[in-house]
Amino acid sequence: MALNTSAEAPVPVGEISRLIGGWIDRLGAVWVEGQITQLSRRPGAGVVFLTLRDPSYDISIGVTCFRQVFDAVADVVGEGARVVVHAKPEWYAPRGQLSLRAVEIRPVGVGELLARLEMLKKALAAEGLFAAGRKKPLPFLPQLIGLVCGRASAAERDVLENARHRWPAVRFEVRNVPVQGVHAVPQVVQAVEELDAMEEVDVIVVARGGGSVEDLLPFSDEQLVRAVAECRTPVVSAIGHEPDNPLLDYVADLRASTPTDAAKKVVPDVGEEAERVRMLRDRGRRCVDALVAREERGLANALARPAMEDPHRMVDERADHVASLVDRSRRTVGHLLDRADSELTHTHARVVALSPAATLKRGYAVLQKGDGHVVRSPGDVEPGEALRARVAEGEFTVRVDG
Repeated sequence: MALNTSAEAPVPVGEISRLIGGWIDRLGAVWVEGQITQLSRRPGAGVVFLTLRDPSYDISIGVTCFRQVFDAVADVVGEGARVVVHAKPEWYAPRGQLSLRAVEIRPVGVGELLARLEMLKKALAAEGLFAAGRKKPLPFLPQLIGLVCGRASAAERDVLENARHRWPAVRFEVRNVPVQGVHAVPQVVQAVEELDAMEEVDVIVVARGGGSVEDLLPFSDEQLVRAVAECRTPVVSAIGHEPDNPLLDYVADLRASTPTDAAKKVVPDVGEEAERVRMLRDRGRRCVDALVAREERGLANALARPAMEDPHRMVDERADHVASLVDRSRRTVGHLLDRADSELTHTHARVVALSPAATLKRGYAVLQKGDGHVVRSPGDVEPGEALRARVAEGEFTVRVDG
């Protein structure tokens, strides 16, 4: 129940601590999983003190148990081990401290770890985090590579030495972090996010040498998997050896079997590229030479044709034929013109013979009245009317008499 308090009627610290202890006492026993980060076994003491940590969320809680409870698993459990604890929450009022009182401790076996990882793998795959469509291609020649690895580790040395041997000009932005233990997950996640936020980083390599299943657990952590899935920069997973398959391998854009293999896949070999350039240059030269040779042969074949050797030959061969045709055309046109001239002369003679002028030359005359009308009948004129007579050589005036 909520307390009725105010600035004028506050509740003492002791009362608050007592109430919290009462609420916690009502909680039942729970099974809790975590990783042991601190272990205190004082000689002669009947109580063992542990610190249980969740590496995914960077949260710790104290655990106490009787010596006989811990002695049952003392041979297989130590600092760094993952355990399942059956305990009841307790509240220590004088210090205001929450802890767990363990009545049973069980080490988490490899088989159980693998089963949980398989369940997590299926759940993440169902979300599509491992889908091939999400994979980003790596740049051909990265200018700056982000490297997340252990400090002064063999993995760091393998990646740096092999990459610089393959391409001496390559540059690295290195983040040294714990690669196992309780602090590994949050620091690896932080390093990946920092490198992903750098615009100049072209690819990120997360590298670690081989180890047991427990040692590689941080690279199967759900928080790390989701952080890598959100990266805009391509991520290469180079964890352990060939048989090792942490969940990071499935979400990464490229999996390398070893850190050395990561260097080979991320950076091209300068010698191989120079040889490839030489081969391409030679191939291009051969292609151009073949093209020029083919065109030269085609040109030689074209020039070898009779028409190209003697371009005027065809003209000369047809010159006589053309001249014959020209003469024939001229004769034909001449005949046509002569016939047309004869026909024109005959037609002209007939026209002249039938023309009124020819009639007038034979002594005939045409009489016209003053208005120009031709007189065709005696009835068309009046006595004393002046008429105009037109003859072959001219015209004159006449007058009608009676």
